This record gives sequence, C-alpha cells and structure tokens, in this order.
Amino acid sequence: MRPVWKDFIGQFGRLSGPDMERRFHRAEQYLHDAGVYYREYDHGFSRERAWPLSHIPVLLSEEDWAGISAALVQRANLLEAILADLYGPNHLVADGHLPAALVAAMPEWLRPMVGVTPRSGHYLHFIAFEIGRGPDGRWWVLGDRTQAPTGAGFAVENRVAMSRMFPEYFADRTVAKIGGFFSAFRSALEYLSDAAEGGVGVLTPGMLNQGYFEHAYIARYLGFMLLEGEDLVVRDGRVMVRTVNGLQPISVIWRRIDSAWADPLELNEASRLGTPGLAGAVRQGAVTMVNALGSGVLETRAMLAFIPRICQALTGEPLQMPNIATWWCGQGAERSHVQANTDRMMIASALATRLPFDSDGKTVLGGRFRDSARGPIADWIAAEGGNLVGQEVVRLSTTPAWDGAALVPRPMSLRVFAARTSKGWTLMPGGYARVGRDRESTAISLQRGGSVADVWLLADPPGAQTAIAEARSSLGARPDLSLLPSRAADNLYWLGRYVERAEGTMRLLRAFHVRLADNAAADMPLQHAIAEALTVAGVDVAEPVPGALTDMLDAAVQSAAQVRDRFSVDGWLALKELQGAALLLAENHLSGELPRSGDDIAREISGLLRQVTGFSGLVQDNMYRFTGWRFLSIGRALERSMDTCAMLARFCDEAAPEGGLDLAVELGDSGITHRRRYTIATNRQTVIDLLALDGRNPRGLLYQLNRMRTLCERLPGAENHGRLADFYRAVIRVQTDIELQRPQTLDSQALWKTRGELMEVSNLLTQHFFR
Repeated sequence: MRPVWKDFIGQFGRLSGPDMERRFHRAEQYLHDAGVYYREYDHGFSRERAWPLSHIPVLLSEEDWAGISAALVQRANLLEAILADLYGPNHLVADGHLPAALVAAMPEWLRPMVGVTPRSGHYLHFIAFEIGRGPDGRWWVLGDRTQAPTGAGFAVENRVAMSRMFPEYFADRTVAKIGGFFSAFRSALEYLSDAAEGGVGVLTPGMLNQGYFEHAYIARYLGFMLLEGEDLVVRDGRVMVRTVNGLQPISVIWRRIDSAWADPLELNEASRLGTPGLAGAVRQGAVTMVNALGSGVLETRAMLAFIPRICQALTGEPLQMPNIATWWCGQGAERSHVQANTDRMMIASALATRLPFDSDGKTVLGGRFRDSARGPIADWIAAEGGNLVGQEVVRLSTTPAWDGAALVPRPMSLRVFAARTSKGWTLMPGGYARVGRDRESTAISLQRGGSVADVWLLADPPGAQTAIAEARSSLGARPDLSLLPSRAADNLYWLGRYVERAEGTMRLLRAFHVRLADNAAADMPLQHAIAEALTVAGVDVAEPVPGALTDMLDAAVQSAAQVRDRFSVDGWLALKELQGAALLLAENHLSGELPRSGDDIAREISGLLRQVTGFSGLVQDNMYRFTGWRFLSIGRALERSMDTCAMLARFCDEAAPEGGLDLAVELGDSGITHRRRYTIATNRQTVIDLLALDGRNPRGLLYQLNRMRTLCERLPGAENHGRLADFYRAVIRVQTDIELQRPQTLDSQALWKTRGELMEVSNLLTQHFFR
C-alpha cells in the first residue's frame, strides 16, 4: 500500500455497514438531484444514464503531483510548439521529424487553417492529458486531449458529491481544492475577450452530445453563454450571436465541438452543427477560438510515435513523462517490429483519435482480433501499413474500488486538466479518474461499463486554497443576463406553452373521468363535448394516460434540456419527475395494474396536476427575473389565454350541453370564488365575468392578458423611439378589446376571434425574436 492511502483506508475500514451505506447514498442522491448524467451509445441509439461515481477516491501525494505537474507543463508547451509548426513553417516535416504523407492523411489536420495565426497568440488554452501508472510506479501519457477535452465539469460534480460522502476530509482542508483552477481560467478567458467586441461563449454540439450536461454546467458555473452553431452568424467578418436584442458580437468561443464540424463552408460541408464563415472569421482575427481550429491533430494516435523525437529536437531535452510506446506501420523498420511482436501489441488505426482503451472497430490485442474480423494479422499489417500503429499493451496499476462487499483492485487512468492563465499553464489539482469495471485495462471506458472517481491531492500542511463556492463568488462582474440567444428564448417560450398545455389537458381529462365515475355514460352530451375537445387536442380518451399528454411533457423536457445552463436544478428535477410520473402511470395502465377509467384515473391525474403546480411554483418563486423568465412566462400566459378562450367558447355557448357552465368553472379552478362572489347559481354572465373579464382571477383571460402586456412591454425592442413593435401592438389590441367587453357582448364568436388573434401574437413573437 502506498503511504498516501494509509490514513484513508484505516478510517474507511472502521466505518460500519449502515454508516457506509448512508454516506454512499448521500453522494448518489446529490448526483441524482443535480441531474448529472452521461449519454450512452449502443447500436446507433443513445440514452441518458446515471453518472457512475466510484465511491472511493483516487489519492495522490504532493510528491507524486510535483512530478506529474512538471512533466505535463513541459508537454503542454511542446504541444503548443508542434501546432505552431504544423500550421506555420512546417519545419518538422521538412526536417524529417514527421512524415509528410502521415500529416496529409490526418483527418484532424485542417489545410484551410494553415498559415492562420491565432488572435490570442496561442493555439492551446485548455487541454487534458490521459495518464496511467504502470505496475512499477512510473507514470505514462496514454493520450493528449487537445480538441475539446471533456471531464472538467464532471470533476466539479464528483468533488461536491464526495464532500457529501466524506465531509471530514474537506472540513480540515487536507484535500486540495479545485475552485481556484476554474477561477483562474475564467479570468484568462475574460482577459482574451474585448468588451467592445463581445464576451465569451461556450459552443456545444447540442443536447444529444455525450458531454452536453458538462457543457451546460460549465457555462452556468462560469457565467458564459451556452451557444449552438445556429446561434452564431458571421457578418462582415465578425462573429455575432443571434439574441433577442438583435445581433451581438462575441470575441471568445470556448468550443466543445470538433474542429471539422465548426464551419460547413470551409471545413466539413456535411456539418449541421457549425456556423458558415466561422473559419474565415478566425483567419481574419475577429474571434479567439479555444482551442484553435485544427488542434485535434495532436490527438491522432500516430503522433505518439514521433513526439519523443520531436521533443528532443525542439527542446534538446527528453520527455519528463514518456508516452505509451507507439510504432507507425508506415515505416519499414517499425512495421517489421510490430509484425514480429503482435502478441505484445495493440494494433489499430493510426489516424484514430480515441484513447487505447476506447478502441473500436478492427483492432488486434495480444495477437487476436477484438471484433469479428478474421484473417492473418501479418497480411493485414502489410496491406494497411500506413493506416496502422502498434502500441504496447497498456497495463495500468490499480486503485481501490468498492464492489458492494469489499475493496477490490481496479485499473485506473487519470485525466489531468491544464489551462493557460496569466501565470502560464495551471493544472487542476487532482480532479478526475476513470476506473475499470474489472481487472482488464480495456474496461475503464464509461461506454464499456467503467466508473469515475474523484482525485484527491492530499496537501500536508494545507495552504491557502480556493474552494468551489469561493471560486464562484470571486468571478468578477455580473454577466449581462439580457443577452439571451434567440434559440434559448424560443425554447423557454415553448417550455411555458407545453407545460401549460399539459396542465389544461390534465384538467379536461380529470373532468371526463370524474363524470364517468358518477355513472355518466361516455355518449352523454357533456361527456361527448369533453371528448370532442380532447380529440381536437389530439387526445384519445380511451387511453387512461393518453400518449398525447406524455408527448406534451416530453416536448417540455426537450425544450428545458436545450437551456440547461439557464434553468435551475430544482426546476429541471421537478419537470423530469413529472415526466417520469406520467410515463409510469401510462405503463401501469397498459400492463393492467391500474383501472382504465373513472375515479381512480381522476385521482392519478390530480396527482400529476399537483406536480405541475409544484413546477410552476418553483419557476415563479425561484427563477431570476431575466429576459428568459419573461419568455417562459409569456408562453404560459399565452397558452392559458388561448385555452380559456376555447374552453369558454365551447362550454358557455348557448348551444352547450347541460352542465357546461359548471364544467367551465371547474376547469378554471374557480368554484369557491364563484360561490362566494355570486349568490346565484352559475349562469353564462357570471361565468364569463369571472373567467374572462375579472382581472384579479389568475385563471381568468383578462388577468393573463394584463400579464402578457406587462411582460411584453419589458422585452427588448417593444418600443423604439415611440413606435411600438408589431407583437406589442397586437398584445395591446387584444388586451384592450377584452377589457372593454361586457359579459353580454363576449359571445362564443368573439372568444374564437380572440383566440385567433392570440395565435397571431405568437407568430409575431416568433418573427421578431426567434428567426
């Protein structure tokens, strides 16, 4: 046992079984409540999976860390020099240190970026190194992550979860804090930005990417805008963000999208993730790209074969931490060496950028093909030579892991993050490790069942450190929350509409099943009218929990997922729990475990309505009143107004079936108010007065229109030099028309007309802000 583990293992061994389970549960509950997940891919499909946190951290001593830090700073500077040469004078190729044919074949070497000097003066700003320790205790570099390294945000969540599990280690500050790393990098990015030319944005491929949670988390944690390619546009050589305030400049983009997909105009024409003209803007020095476009070339597996020699040539020194031994089979001597030692090698694509244990496709490991490929290995190497590399089989040292019953040894690799700051390269102290599911080194990938562990650098004695919460509080000026990308505003608006639409559908469904429980036949006039109203909304009343309802909630979750950086954790969790509850009810009814109609269904739907109310309360009470909140609130108000118009037109019409007026009051959740306010039974005038014309009734039409008018008044561009925007003028017109109505004049025709005008308001909002 390494000395650094002695105290921890001793204390862990003294924990009782129940205490241990409580600690594990606290960490897992935190990750669940925070919505931490990763996306698992399998046979062309993907799904969200719970974050697989290892309950045991990986411990490093200060002595270990000092050696790791020095070696990786050397390597970071070397990688910067290699990129500067590959996209500059190309001396490495001219002097024979890199084969020209290999460089030209690398998919990540982007010819359009040759000769482009980064605006910041540096190609690399944020990188990671995957390192492993051999059984002899020496550290080796398994791969360089220079494209868009993932894991830093997950490292923060791992740390918070572990502080719930082992608070005593953080109370006495023996574990080095990681908050200062993020604070320093945020300051560095803000220094690179120009206030007159815009701020900093995080460019993500979108919510289907396996790292989307982290992208949204980092953007929210550091206070940057989360952007997708469609949010950006290049105008006159400048990169602009489509916002609800119009086009706004941006000067620094921290991209989490692979370089080739960043610009379909110059790079990969098949990309739907990038922005046309982005490469040209980089070429003109209009924007700083973190990291530079084309930096992924350093991740190419074959590069590892040449880095040791390049280091000696450029610095006159050997690598302080060697990388895994690699031979490119495009050279005769190296190919012969690999052919003679296939039983001790992993042989795979030379141009791949995956790490050794992430290899897929046609790969040889220990003299055998890992997949279904067959044939003589020597013939394969001879035929494919220049496309293959041989690498020594990775044999990683182990770290303790909990298998549910005892501590067991499992292989481990460490991901170390480095950020360029005002002090040069700064390394995250500890952070993130991948732990194998069994003793095989190839099983540490998350996609292969591996787990992740927090990495603790034990400081003795601890110095002044910055904790995560402290880093958040010292990150400088408040971001401008009015700069809302149009895509984000669109999703918040539709989130409000979908949630309100689902609530209205639930109320109508509950009314249908309550009346069935009262022995009303489904073909009675009022039941028929309710069913007809539901059918118009695409709801099949024969389904206890209709697919149309779960589709509405799915759409709401989809909209919220697009704006995770602007949505509270509690709000997200409440929405996901609502979606899960509805899906569970649907599954139980399909399986026959619950009745399909009547009072039981009504009771279950009432439970869903209470969850909707809980979500609405979180949004109303906890969400910051920024521009995005206004769009979400406008969406809800507009949808409720349209629903109220349709409901009153159907059930308060002179031709409506008996019981329609009472149903309208029930759907408007205004029964108590009606009884207290009016001493007579429901009639059309009292119902219209309460549900359409009473500006104090939150379920009423006028109340919602008043709210819409107030919210729209504060939207960007609602009034410009005394001229009202079309959307605002339309809202005022609708609100004024209803305010001037009387119960006697607001008939069904007028209500349907108002609903149509509200649909036009939605169209005008879309044209003004979302396109």
